[in-house]
Amino acid sequence: MTDTTETKRQRGRKVAAILAGGLVLGVGTMATLAAWNDTEVATGTFTAGRFNMQGSADKGTTWADNTTAPGAALSFSTPFNNLQPGSTVYSTYQVRLAANTTNDATVALAATSGGSVGGLTYQLATVASSTCDDAALSAGTTLVPAGTTVGTASASTFNLTKGTPTTSAGATVNLCFKVTAGAITQGQTGTGTWTFTATSSAS
Repeated sequence: MTDTTETKRQRGRKVAAILAGGLVLGVGTMATLAAWNDTEVATGTFTAGRFNMQGSADKGTTWADNTTAPGAALSFSTPFNNLQPGSTVYSTYQVRLAANTTNDATVALAATSGGSVGGLTYQLATVASSTCDDAALSAGTTLVPAGTTVGTASASTFNLTKGTPTTSAGATVNLCFKVTAGAITQGQTGTGTWTFTATSSAS
């Protein structure tokens, strides 16, 4: 059987309607998918902390960053410049974390010497106040035991705490040195240099 002209026209309208419907369906699907898309954006900002240790050789009157040798001049008691066998002299030194330091610290000690320090030994301890004498040493925490040759140090460490709030300086740690003269020679001159290195503790 052959299609009549009328039949062909009807079939063409049906195909056109189907195609049109398909196009409309496709457009509708795309619009629906677009309406269900969403976006979230997140940004992280990172800032490094601040870290600084200070020292004072005048019982906390002035504080400074003594980062290179010879550093702060320790004020030993008399007779630091007129020693004889059996003499003992004392000096205090204080350290703290400066204001705006954001981490606590662990402090390690290294020591060197210059000139002639033969016959000179020392003791070092953290003590309760800026007073430095035998009583303070006995009550304190020993970092370097008595009898240690000037120019050497032990592996002991101590801690420093940041200020609360951090815009304030941290707590002061008082250090007490005792130097004892043994078999020294007349006119002997030497120097001891102590280097305190603070390492930031993880927070």
